[in-house]
Amino acid sequence: MFLKYLTIFVCLTTIACQQKVSKEKPVKQPNILLIVADDMGFSDIEPFGGNISTPILTQLSKESSLFSNFHVLPTCSPSRSVMLTGNDNHVAGLGIMGEADYPVLQNQNLPGYAGYLSNQVATIPELLRNNGYHTYMTGKWHLGEGPGRDPYDRGFEQTFILSTGGGSHWSDKKALAPPQHMSYTRNGKEVEPPQDFYSSRNYTDSMIQFIKINKADEKPFFAFLSYTAVHDPLHAPKEYIEKYKGKFDMGWDSLYMQRLKNLQALGIVPQSLNRFAKNPTVPQWNKLDQHHKEEYARDMEVYAAMLDYMDMSIGRVFEYLKKEGMYDNTMIIFTSDNGANGQMASFYPGNEDGKYLGSFENEMENRGSKNSYIEMGPGWAQAVSAPFKFFKTFTTEGGIKSPLVIKMPGKNAGGKWNNSLLHVSDLMPTILELTNTAYPLEFNGNKIHALIGNSIMPILTEQAGEVTRTNGIGYELFEMKAFIKGKWKILRLPKPMGTGNWQLFDLNTDPGETTDLSEQYPEIKAELINGWNEYAKTNEVYNHNGHFDSIYQRSF
Repeated sequence: MFLKYLTIFVCLTTIACQQKVSKEKPVKQPNILLIVADDMGFSDIEPFGGNISTPILTQLSKESSLFSNFHVLPTCSPSRSVMLTGNDNHVAGLGIMGEADYPVLQNQNLPGYAGYLSNQVATIPELLRNNGYHTYMTGKWHLGEGPGRDPYDRGFEQTFILSTGGGSHWSDKKALAPPQHMSYTRNGKEVEPPQDFYSSRNYTDSMIQFIKINKADEKPFFAFLSYTAVHDPLHAPKEYIEKYKGKFDMGWDSLYMQRLKNLQALGIVPQSLNRFAKNPTVPQWNKLDQHHKEEYARDMEVYAAMLDYMDMSIGRVFEYLKKEGMYDNTMIIFTSDNGANGQMASFYPGNEDGKYLGSFENEMENRGSKNSYIEMGPGWAQAVSAPFKFFKTFTTEGGIKSPLVIKMPGKNAGGKWNNSLLHVSDLMPTILELTNTAYPLEFNGNKIHALIGNSIMPILTEQAGEVTRTNGIGYELFEMKAFIKGKWKILRLPKPMGTGNWQLFDLNTDPGETTDLSEQYPEIKAELINGWNEYAKTNEVYNHNGHFDSIYQRSF
């Protein structure tokens, strides 16, 4: 009898040990979901002080770390090039946008100004794919077209993307301007969108499908969900537009103050702030006639509807990940590629004469629907950027400051705020550290540049309150220049929107960049100018010598 019980005891002990061993298997590599909005204002989503319904991003923020001092680049493709490579846009090939037509510069044949992603850099999907990751992308690419330049050729194994910068969100493929076009590709081959196509819905459908295809093999994934919302032309399903009817009748001046007060309440800008640098071309709302008020209010309703719909679409991805047991083990990053777009549609080369824009049906009942072409414009862009100066295209804070939300796998950060000075180049080294992926000296036979960003894993794992940035952050695009180090920023904007000279600002007390402190702190200004010069030398920034004057004249 004793031997019988001893045998049972040994068997039970063995089973228990086996079960204990199975529970201690190595933790699976985390998934990465990078979600990028297009041309979204800093305070548009609810967690950052917005009055547009974003319940999905609000819930995500409660589980995440929130960053209030995150900087991107002033336009779409340069920002995305830095995001995906951890390098400066000039090194990555986007020292100039691909659709820009500036022969004097382009005739120099400089690799940093090719207008498409260069071979001097490696991308996040290229490196993660070599480390055992599935890699998926849907939405806006804007980093080159054709063989060798499609995302399918730069590390993504499954793609459904818009190659170009923007255009209609419906199936009609109407471009931003006559010289441009719209081109969709699926795994490197051009495809036509379905007749019932709407950008945010179909990009989301495809991403869920890609993740579903390979879920059985249990390999981790890197997914780049790159929405074209809320880029103009503004389009949204009618039921979403109706949700916002009358919500913006108060006008952009009132919205500006509302957003400012919300940011002050969050502690993102000083409570005592009383200096603002508003765009002189924006009229006061109460001086507009009733017809224009109604049209402008409708345009903002469509903008809000686009963002609301995108939020709902993000929720569909989260719901799928939760259903499949993947959500908890996924790092989720949400941001925008640049500030709100305050340019009118006539800004795009080819639209100056109004012929193309005149072919759309922009009557009140059709604004936001198919065959309409409306935009946010400078009034609303100024409001959703409050109190920061200007908007997309400019190296002012309104053009380069973006919300950043990061949820870590297996961790709930509880919506904790962090005000560390961060840059879009920090995302790649952070992802590489989390996934234990090495960054090489060479890739595909090419010597590649060293990463310029810093991993922010010490912040995300609460080992440090901030990441020390010793070299500062440099900017140059269309001759608009900036350099940020700590609380100090130098800015050089050509005339007419600037003085043409370097100006010095204290971003802690003057986030609106209203008061030049050059005379009070000449030594700090000189130090930052030296920093910018070193940045320009390291990243092969070319001196344009005024070749972008036409852009400045159309901007103001």
